[in-house]
Amino acid sequence: MTEFDSIRPYNDDEVRGAIDSLLHDRQFSHILKSMVPLPIGISRGILRLSTVGIHSTLGFQLRFMKPVVKHILRRCSTGYSFTHDGIAPGPERYTFLSNHRDIVLDSAILDVMLNKDNFPTTCEIAIGDNLLIYPWIRTLVRLNKAFIVQRSLPMREMLRASQVMSRYMHFAIQEKHENIWIAQREGRAKDSSDQTQVSLLKMLAITGEGGTAGAIASIKELNIVPLAISYEYDPCDYLKAQEFQQKRDDPTWKKSKQDDLTNMKTGIFGQKGHVHYETGRPVNTWIDTLADLPEKDFFQMLAQRIDAEIHRCYRLYPGNYAAADLLQGNQAHARHYTSAELNAFELYLDSRIALVDLPLPDKTFLRERLLTMYANPVINKERTNS
Repeated sequence: MTEFDSIRPYNDDEVRGAIDSLLHDRQFSHILKSMVPLPIGISRGILRLSTVGIHSTLGFQLRFMKPVVKHILRRCSTGYSFTHDGIAPGPERYTFLSNHRDIVLDSAILDVMLNKDNFPTTCEIAIGDNLLIYPWIRTLVRLNKAFIVQRSLPMREMLRASQVMSRYMHFAIQEKHENIWIAQREGRAKDSSDQTQVSLLKMLAITGEGGTAGAIASIKELNIVPLAISYEYDPCDYLKAQEFQQKRDDPTWKKSKQDDLTNMKTGIFGQKGHVHYETGRPVNTWIDTLADLPEKDFFQMLAQRIDAEIHRCYRLYPGNYAAADLLQGNQAHARHYTSAELNAFELYLDSRIALVDLPLPDKTFLRERLLTMYANPVINKERTNS
C-alpha cells in the first residue's frame, strides 16, 4: 500500500535496517547518555546486543521498549493500574481514543498494560510530525509502531492528508489487525480539561458517505474505545504553568525545539505518583442512539458523549480534591483528603512554583494555573456524574 508510505510505521522487513541506523546515530547515543541510565545499558555495544533477534515492530516494542517503560514506571511512579471493563483479550481490535497526559508515555504505558493483561497485540500510535524534530526521533517512533499525523502542511493539502490518514487507520484496524492509540485532541490540554476535537472525529469518519448514517458506519469500523489516563502528579505541571505565564506576558511566544525536548524528558523521568488507565463504554455499544441527529449535531454529540466517558473514568486523587477546594475557596471535598494530605499538596505546589525558570515569576498566577490543572478532572467528573 504505497499510498501510506509517507506516514506508516516500518514494515517488518525494514525493522533491522532501521535499528542499525538508530544505533549508529550519534545524536541518539548522546541523548541516551544525557538521560537516566536504563538497565539495558546505554553503550552502543549493549544496545546492539539488546536488539539481536528483533525483526518486527511488535518485537521491538516487547523486547526493547517494554523493559524501558517498566523501568520508568518502577523508578518514576508509585504504581500503575488498568481497568478495562467492556473489552477483553481476543480477536477484536480497538481504537483507543484517550485524553493526553504525556507526549511519549501515554501510548507506551498502554502497550505495557495490554501485554500484561494478555491482549494479543499492542497499538499503532498516532504522533504529530511537529514532534519529529530530529531524524533519530522519526526512526525511533516508526520502530515503535507510530504513524505520522502531518500537521505542518499548507491548508490546501491538509484535507488530502486527513483523508489518507483516515484511510490508513481503517486499513490498520481492518486489514493489518492492529490496535490504534490516538489522542482526543491535538496536543495536551495544558489545563487538564480534556475535550475531544470535533474535527478529529470528522477525520476518523471521512471515509464514510451518506450523512449521519455513513459517518456512523465509518466510525463503527474503527471500534473506538474511550480511554481515561489519570496521573496523581503531572511531571510537566510547572512547565505548563510557566508556558501560561510566557504566553500571557508575550502573546507571540512559541516553544522551541529545546522546549519540546525538555517537556519530553521531564514527562518521562519526572515523578508521577500513581498512574491509572481506564476504558469507558465502547462507542459501538451506544453510537446508534445518535442515528437520528443531523450530521453537524451528530459529531458535536459524539464528542460530548466520548468526553463524558473519559471524564466518568477519571481516577481522582487527594490532590485533585484539595486543588478543587483551594481553587474555589471552600471545603466541599474535604472528605476526600486529610489535613496532612492537604498540607502535603500545598507544599508540593510551592515546590513546583520554585522550579519555574522565569525572570519575574508571578507566583499568584502560577499557583492558580497549577490548582486549575489538578481541579479540572474533579470538576469535569462531577459535571458528568450529575
